[in-house]
Amino acid sequence: MITLENVSISYGPKNIFKEFNSSFESEKTSVLIGPSGCGKSTLLKAILGLINIDDGYIRIDDRKVTDIKK
Repeated sequence: MITLENVSISYGPKNIFKEFNSSFESEKTSVLIGPSGCGKSTLLKAILGLINIDDGYIRIDDRKVTDIKK
Protein backbone atom coordinates (compact mmCIF):
# COMPACT_ATOMS: atom_id res chain seq x y z
CA MET A 1 0.00 0.00 0.00
CA ILE A 2 1.25 3.46 -0.88
CA THR A 3 -0.32 6.24 1.17
CA LEU A 4 0.09 9.98 0.68
CA GLU A 5 -0.96 12.12 3.65
CA ASN A 6 -1.21 15.90 3.30
CA VAL A 7 1.62 15.97 0.75
CA SER A 8 2.68 19.45 -0.38
CA ILE A 9 5.24 20.05 -3.12
CA SER A 10 6.26 23.38 -4.59
CA TYR A 11 8.88 24.70 -6.98
CA GLY A 12 9.68 28.20 -5.79
CA PRO A 13 6.42 30.15 -5.53
CA LYS A 14 4.47 27.61 -7.63
CA ASN A 15 2.45 25.01 -5.67
CA ILE A 16 2.34 21.67 -7.45
CA PHE A 17 0.40 19.87 -4.69
CA LYS A 18 -1.05 21.30 -1.50
CA GLU A 19 -2.22 18.88 1.20
CA PHE A 20 -2.75 16.07 -1.34
CA ASN A 21 -4.15 12.78 0.02
CA SER A 22 -4.45 9.46 -1.78
CA SER A 23 -3.69 5.77 -1.48
CA PHE A 24 -2.81 3.00 -3.90
CA GLU A 25 -3.50 -0.63 -2.98
CA SER A 26 -0.84 -3.32 -3.28
CA GLU A 27 -1.24 -5.75 -6.16
CA LYS A 28 -3.72 -3.44 -7.92
CA THR A 29 -3.11 -1.43 -11.08
CA SER A 30 -3.51 2.32 -10.70
CA VAL A 31 -3.34 4.95 -13.42
CA LEU A 32 -2.48 8.63 -13.18
CA ILE A 33 -4.27 10.59 -15.87
CA GLY A 34 -4.03 14.31 -16.51
CA PRO A 35 -2.83 16.95 -18.91
CA SER A 36 0.80 17.86 -19.41
CA GLY A 37 2.19 19.81 -16.47
CA CYS A 38 -0.40 18.73 -13.88
CA GLY A 39 2.13 16.93 -11.61
CA LYS A 40 1.94 13.25 -12.60
CA SER A 41 5.72 12.82 -12.94
CA THR A 42 6.36 14.96 -9.86
CA LEU A 43 4.09 12.70 -7.81
CA LEU A 44 5.87 9.55 -9.02
CA LYS A 45 9.30 11.08 -8.30
CA ALA A 46 8.17 11.95 -4.77
CA ILE A 47 6.88 8.41 -4.16
CA LEU A 48 10.22 7.01 -5.33
CA GLY A 49 12.08 9.43 -3.05
CA LEU A 50 13.81 11.18 -5.96
CA ILE A 51 12.54 14.60 -4.89
CA ASN A 52 11.78 15.99 -1.45
CA ILE A 53 8.31 17.01 -0.37
CA ASP A 54 7.68 20.24 1.50
CA ASP A 55 5.18 18.81 3.96
CA GLY A 56 3.18 15.67 4.72
CA TYR A 57 4.09 11.98 4.54
CA ILE A 58 4.47 9.32 1.89
CA ARG A 59 4.35 5.78 3.22
CA ILE A 60 5.06 2.50 1.47
CA ASP A 61 3.78 -0.40 3.56
CA ASP A 62 3.66 1.80 6.69
CA ARG A 63 7.28 3.04 6.27
CA LYS A 64 7.91 6.67 5.47
CA VAL A 65 9.74 7.11 2.18
CA THR A 66 12.20 9.41 3.97
CA ASP A 67 13.08 6.56 6.36
CA ILE A 68 14.01 4.12 3.55
CA LYS A 69 17.74 4.17 2.81
CA LYS A 70 18.68 4.87 -0.78
